[in-house]
Amino acid sequence: MAVDNSVILANLDPEQLAVVTAINGPICVIAGAGTGKTRVITHRIAYAINSGVTDPTKVLALTFTAKAAGEMRARLRGLGIANATARTFHSAALKQLLYFWPYAFGGQFPSLLTSKSGFISQAISRADVAIPASANALREISGEIEWAKVLEISPQDYHEQAVANERLVKLPNNKGENENLAMVAQVYEAYESLKKQERGLDFEDVLLLCVGMLEEDRGVRERVRDQYRYFTVDEYQDVSPLQQRLLNLWLGNRQELCVVGDAAQTIYSFAGATSNFLLNFKNRFPNAQVFRLSRGYRSTPEIINTANKILRQGNLVSDHGDELQSANEHGEKPAVNGFNSSGDEIAYVVAEVKKVIAAGADSSEIAILARTNAQLDQVKSALNNAQVLSQIRSGERFFDRVDVRDVMRLIRSASVLPSEDGDWYADLVAVLRPFGDADYVTAFLRLAKSIQENGGSNMRAFLREIEDRAEQNNPPTLPGVTLATLHAAKGLEWNQLFLIGVSDGVLPMGNDLNEERRLFYVGVTRAKQRIQITYAGKPSVFLEQFN
Repeated sequence: MAVDNSVILANLDPEQLAVVTAINGPICVIAGAGTGKTRVITHRIAYAINSGVTDPTKVLALTFTAKAAGEMRARLRGLGIANATARTFHSAALKQLLYFWPYAFGGQFPSLLTSKSGFISQAISRADVAIPASANALREISGEIEWAKVLEISPQDYHEQAVANERLVKLPNNKGENENLAMVAQVYEAYESLKKQERGLDFEDVLLLCVGMLEEDRGVRERVRDQYRYFTVDEYQDVSPLQQRLLNLWLGNRQELCVVGDAAQTIYSFAGATSNFLLNFKNRFPNAQVFRLSRGYRSTPEIINTANKILRQGNLVSDHGDELQSANEHGEKPAVNGFNSSGDEIAYVVAEVKKVIAAGADSSEIAILARTNAQLDQVKSALNNAQVLSQIRSGERFFDRVDVRDVMRLIRSASVLPSEDGDWYADLVAVLRPFGDADYVTAFLRLAKSIQENGGSNMRAFLREIEDRAEQNNPPTLPGVTLATLHAAKGLEWNQLFLIGVSDGVLPMGNDLNEERRLFYVGVTRAKQRIQITYAGKPSVFLEQFN
């Protein structure tokens, strides 16, 4: 049962309240980092449902990570909205493809690739090109294939388009850039051929096939449009042309669309995303209402002032809306420390992390962010040597682990046996006790405690949450210090943050200085209370403001 509107509208600031009560689209919300946009989105959906504007089954809320979609669903459940759909673009498209495949295509659904690496490695051999199949090379080629497919560039057109767009591909073969791009085109063609031969689909194919199905089959298109009539898109600055094309097909001629984004956090241009759809929203919908959220609830004034300076330094403020203003108490000024070598830098950060933990900080509220995965591998090794538990945030599928599947079976069995005293959390602790202090046990118990404190009345509520997370590959927070690239840190936050490698040639990296500056901005705005920025050798140009 949905909660009362007075509860939905309580404790919103005036800007948030204006968005939540604007329940008829189209609307565009420019929401700065930490301004409460997830709360605003979910409260607006709940308010619209309570007000009779839409039915919960007609809602489709879209975002870009399983974690963000899971957070939306959890918050909507907390507002009494249990059956609204919140998914990533890929997840929503896949669900539609699976449902309509027998009707639209016939035959068995192809196998879905969870990683491109295996097929790309085979494609390199099939194309017979001089590319060592290292992890870095596979990652680079995978990124190029994804960029090409979201822009609907065929293997035959890839080389010409890649040269025109000044694509940089770092391959360990000492070849020239033009030759590298030509080889990637050959691998791309072999990859698509191999995929067709093996009846496999990658995640970009899911979007492409869903677009094709909706464009070509009027019956399917009308059924989908009848299903979903009230749209919300989070992180709209990260939409690719292909995702926008799919959104257009879902929406049709209707205008019940709310988009939320922040052009200052556009960090996926290299992968085909563009903030143009956000910035030009009024061009497509001249009657759209535009709102701005600029009151930051995540970070201290000192951290927010630093973030504002980063945008100001690159003359990016006017393009991206208002500067952030902190609603929090003052804290420490961001610290910057330089070192002669990356080894010295990492040793310092590890020592600082140990000091913070010894002072009583929860290790899961500490993160170390870097520009590349290679930097994180070095940090992980140093933390292991110092016996500090840490987790690299990556694409590992937590719910595919055998130990996790085993413990979920036990939880499923225990959920049908209600506790006599009603303390289901105590029952869960007993169920998990034989598994000791394994990382998944700690993560499950922390999640269960949060669900209990937010009104979860039995273990079945917890089971629904973890099964929902398993379906969406959205693991709970694991214990230990988080290690993440700046891109992987998007949408997350920590009390204590170490941003390493802010050095010349590392951050910024590549040709697009503004994109790198926005990436630095995203990194800084992940910190809630304290941030330390470090570099080795020559400092980044981005640190000039810290002099």
